[in-house]
Amino acid sequence: MVLFLVMIPFTSSAQCAMCRAALESEGDTSKAEAINNGIVYLMAFPYIMVAIVFYVVYKMKFKKKKPAEMN
Repeated sequence: MVLFLVMIPFTSSAQCAMCRAALESEGDTSKAEAINNGIVYLMAFPYIMVAIVFYVVYKMKFKKKKPAEMN
């Protein structure tokens, strides 16, 4: 998880060039920043969900089996 966070720069820019040009031409960059943050936010959830599925499968596969009790 830490490796994942280190690989993502804090100044990520996930906007297409046309959207950025249209929003920045207005002079107010707060809308461009909000759109940028929204794109990054929406992009993160599929990766988080896939990571959770792989984690659950990993835990199920390598779950330690309890030894049977002797009678």
